[in-house]
Amino acid sequence: MDEMTQVNRLRSEVPRPDPAELRAEEGRLLSEIAALGAAPPASAAGRARRSESFRRNLRLSLRTSLAMGAGAAMIVGIGGVGTRSPLVPETAVQVAPVSMSAVLQRAADTASQRDELHPEPGQFLVYEMQVMFPVKLKEGGKDVRYLDRSVHKVWLPVEGSPLDGGVMAGEHLEPRPFPGEPLPAEAKRREGGVAPPSKLTGYDVRAEHRRTDYAYLSRLPTDPAGMREHLYRDLARDPLADYTAWGNVGSMITQAYMPSAQRAALFRAAGTIPGVETVAEAEDAAGRRGVAVAMVNRFGGVRHEYIFDSSTYLYLGERVVVVDAAAAGAPEGTLITSTAQLKVEVVDRAPEVAK
Repeated sequence: MDEMTQVNRLRSEVPRPDPAELRAEEGRLLSEIAALGAAPPASAAGRARRSESFRRNLRLSLRTSLAMGAGAAMIVGIGGVGTRSPLVPETAVQVAPVSMSAVLQRAADTASQRDELHPEPGQFLVYEMQVMFPVKLKEGGKDVRYLDRSVHKVWLPVEGSPLDGGVMAGEHLEPRPFPGEPLPAEAKRREGGVAPPSKLTGYDVRAEHRRTDYAYLSRLPTDPAGMREHLYRDLARDPLADYTAWGNVGSMITQAYMPSAQRAALFRAAGTIPGVETVAEAEDAAGRRGVAVAMVNRFGGVRHEYIFDSSTYLYLGERVVVVDAAAAGAPEGTLITSTAQLKVEVVDRAPEVAK
């Protein structure tokens, strides 16, 4: 998936397209995001255009995540990528399948030991994120690619859709080249682009039971069996039901917050999903190292990892790594997406936005 897109992995109720269609859509979206980001910064007008382009990128990212949903977004590969990401170690990753993930069990056990946030209706939860994702675009008539990096803050209402008053701001960090390739001029132009606070726009196609606002999540079951039923709701005919349920877990912990009782139940329920593995070493987009729990999508050829601090079992972020080159359309070991959830807090209001 493209990525600043970790605003929410929200599941769509529209029919699931096949992986080939998703890969084509992914390439189109990445190219559009990259194109929107281009603006010469040589003048004040240029800086303004670059800022507005970045705002459009953020909005496009929201539309993508709201429309495609968790399962669809995570199936895609990045066809055409021909090198290993520098953030992926050359040594083999140690992956161990488990019947009940010890990592998730410990995350559940420690959920109640953290300082709890108690947001109230009318307030906002603020998420600070750092993300990295590959961008492929045309430059001088040739395909070029690089690793886009950015930080953003999202103010989401405690109750209701992200589109009901949600605000977002962000900044491009220094991009990274793919190994063995020069950094495209397009990437250099995007560096330092800043988007001041602006309203989230797009369309929210989630079913009611796929809401991820605090008010809704706080009403979910506090027992693992009930939470597991929630993860699998309406997935009886889904050929990727287990993987979709795994994606639903991500939508409830990334840029989402719930009380410790529901959080503990979620982690225990997630540990019972067939195919869950542990990854001994993983690194989030901010460079923090930890241990991950993961699931492989055999159709998409990727492993979707949720990373936890190996001492405190605090959720750090996630990443998607290619494990089947043929299925994913990218070399094994390629890092498709990397995120880091840096901070979560409660505020009384979102910042004002320009009209």
